[in-house]
Amino acid sequence: MSKLITIYPQAIEHTKTKIYEDIDRYLEAKETLPTFEQYITDRSHYIEQIWVNVWLNKATNDVPKNEKKQFLSEKGFEVQGVDRKLLNKLFRDEMRTYQPFDAMGWIKETFAGYEENWEKRYLDAKDHFLKRAEQKQLEEQKQAIRSEIEDTAVGILEEQYDLFYLYVRHFVAQQLAADLRNNVKFQAVDPFALEEKLVDQGAFNPSAYTTVAAFFEELTGDIHKTLNWGRSTYEYQTYFFVYESLISDYLSELIPEKVLAELPLELKDEFLKTFKEKLSASFVKGSIAQLLYDVEGYMIEDIQAEYLSDLVSLAEIPFDPRVHKARFERDLQERERKQREEQAEIKRKKEAEERMMKDIFGAEYDPSLQRHVRYVLHIGETNTGKTHHALEKMKASASGLYLAPLRLLALEVYDKLNAEGTPCSLKTGEEEKIVPNAAHISCTVEMFHEKEVYDVVVIDEAQMITDKDRGFSWYKAITKASAEEVHIIGSKNSKTMLLELLGDANIEIHEYSRDTPLEVETKEFHIKHIKKGDALICFSRRRVLETASRLQNDGHSVSMIYGSMPPETRKKQIEQFNKGKTKVIVATDAIGMGLNLPIRRIVFLENEKFDGTRRRLLTSQEVKQIAGRAGRKGIYDIGKVAFTSDIKKMRNLLVQVDEPVHTFSIAPTNSVFERFQRYYRDLGTFFELWGKFESPKGTKKASLAEEKSLYQMIAGTEIEARLPLMDLYGFLHLPFSKNEPVLTRQWEETMYSIIQGSELPEPMIKDRSLEELELSYKAVGLHLLFLYRLGERTEAIYWERLREQISDQVQDRLKTDIKKFVKKCKTCGKKLPWDHSFPTCDSCYREKYRRYRYDDWDF
Repeated sequence: MSKLITIYPQAIEHTKTKIYEDIDRYLEAKETLPTFEQYITDRSHYIEQIWVNVWLNKATNDVPKNEKKQFLSEKGFEVQGVDRKLLNKLFRDEMRTYQPFDAMGWIKETFAGYEENWEKRYLDAKDHFLKRAEQKQLEEQKQAIRSEIEDTAVGILEEQYDLFYLYVRHFVAQQLAADLRNNVKFQAVDPFALEEKLVDQGAFNPSAYTTVAAFFEELTGDIHKTLNWGRSTYEYQTYFFVYESLISDYLSELIPEKVLAELPLELKDEFLKTFKEKLSASFVKGSIAQLLYDVEGYMIEDIQAEYLSDLVSLAEIPFDPRVHKARFERDLQERERKQREEQAEIKRKKEAEERMMKDIFGAEYDPSLQRHVRYVLHIGETNTGKTHHALEKMKASASGLYLAPLRLLALEVYDKLNAEGTPCSLKTGEEEKIVPNAAHISCTVEMFHEKEVYDVVVIDEAQMITDKDRGFSWYKAITKASAEEVHIIGSKNSKTMLLELLGDANIEIHEYSRDTPLEVETKEFHIKHIKKGDALICFSRRRVLETASRLQNDGHSVSMIYGSMPPETRKKQIEQFNKGKTKVIVATDAIGMGLNLPIRRIVFLENEKFDGTRRRLLTSQEVKQIAGRAGRKGIYDIGKVAFTSDIKKMRNLLVQVDEPVHTFSIAPTNSVFERFQRYYRDLGTFFELWGKFESPKGTKKASLAEEKSLYQMIAGTEIEARLPLMDLYGFLHLPFSKNEPVLTRQWEETMYSIIQGSELPEPMIKDRSLEELELSYKAVGLHLLFLYRLGERTEAIYWERLREQISDQVQDRLKTDIKKFVKKCKTCGKKLPWDHSFPTCDSCYREKYRRYRYDDWDF
């Protein structure tokens, strides 16, 4: 054990030093010399502990891990796999008895019987004590002088701040004039790409800068290091940092000299007596360092507020305090006058903008402005027949419009009405099926046009008016529908909000209750409990496919529903379940939106969902909307609901009374755009004004985030220049998946072809996987949106047929590709349990956590 041998004598010497220090502290506190024996009596316990503490700390810290292991192994300890803390504890315990040093014996050998040595130690300790006391008194006198210097400097600076500022102003003026005359203007191609050379833009133009602060933002051409949140970073240097340093250096010389000259003579004499030297400007500078820092900050702030032209014109005027003071007062008055004018102009523009905003948006979203329309509200829970009753009214009318939240529902109503003998056309943006002599139309809510007139309009799932992204479509339909009767179908918690929105209109209310009660099972669900008529709910496409794969591998026939599935495919999946060709269905919460299925039991495989920002617990309304699909009158007289965990918590969400919603979404209408065009012609300004517009109480503005993201792609291009504003917004507003880069590129390419008068680019079609087919389906759908908007109905027929073929391929792929979606650990490939919520198995997660936790520790 070479290290133990090396440090042992070091520990002994350290112990002796500690004991000497203790003796000196003991003796210096005594008025008369105590005996050595008295010291031993008073301090024996401490002396015995000194060696133990010194030795244990030195041995633990200095002996390397491998020597500790070897020592313990020789003592018979098992050290393989032992963690650091336990290893150190075992080693410290052994070191307590390792060759102890007899500190008491050493001290007695040194002083017992040697009274003259003990007395000398006492005299030396008292002498050191007195010297320290004198030094402390001297330091207090020095600090008092420093404080007096600082207090005097504060008074001088408060009294003469304006004079010092005039010095700095002239100094900066001369420096600015030189920089503007001799330096060049630089621009960075990329502020973060320091390896790229700056662009030389030639000489500065002083008239381009109003204030000094504006010039300070310019780049010097150098790179410097700065501290950002405690970390050093490199960035392009601006003139602010240059002038901050120049002003600091200038004031650090000017102010101490001025303060020194005005300090009282008595203070200078006291300084000489105490410090044994003359008071200097350098010492004054050190005494007022914080004060200098504060003053420098104030002056840099004041300088930046100055007009650049004022300082440049000052550079050639020799410094005379009276002349420069008069010049500063004149410049200040002129600057304040200009600033008052600027503020008045800002106020004028703000008032003009407010009048314009009131004209554009003011009355548009006032709920009290209703047409002479009879409104019929159908309020109730899911699966209570609300939509059926509203559609019966529409069928009996001479003309009608049904507005659905989903293309699939629009398609379902289209099929239903035609099958029942009521000719009905279909319009969803992506497709049009025009039935001859049809006076009824089924469409998605986004297809609503406020200038079309019907006898009856039916608006389904009206609670969607609160949705932050799509809610404005419901708002527009409800408030702008032109009909004798408007039937609005909504959940219970939307009733109050709808009544507030409709104000004093003629309103008739029908409230519905479930004929089939819901029953929550008390036992946690397991996949082995699966039965015919079950609908298993999860909240991602991947989870749907993995669960369906597991069920199929276990011998169950399965239908699937998820958001990105083509509606035609979804329809076929539903038909298979309705006709009993499949026994169970696995779906996302898309099942909760108006789909009537013969479901015996709704099973929530998850109690949380990702809402685009975070994973969160389902809301009461979400649980009710989905659970309400359980039970079908005449098939299942009771709708059952099951959960895989937290049954009590989820049951409470299902039965609790929902708080009424009072806030709904609003978005731009045609009238808003028509009024906007009286003032401006570009959408960039419109988006800016929409951001400033404060929506009325009880409403929330649509963010228009998707429209703005598309607009940024074509802002300032010939697309914007050549298209009328409302036409351009219509293209921005097309309903497609704007988070798919392939589709946004297709949108942009199609927009260029439109304004150039060339053929529309054909959409990307790939079929190597289920994902590619689904994306191809969306791409064809976007192409159809353009074709119908451009009136190219003949060409649209070909693409509708092709889309149907893609939908058939998706249906076929679901049968084959589903086998690939076995739930496996992404790290080790091990098959995971059906209800495992994470992409890795527990053992891989623990291993990853263990490595993260311990890899960097040095034992």
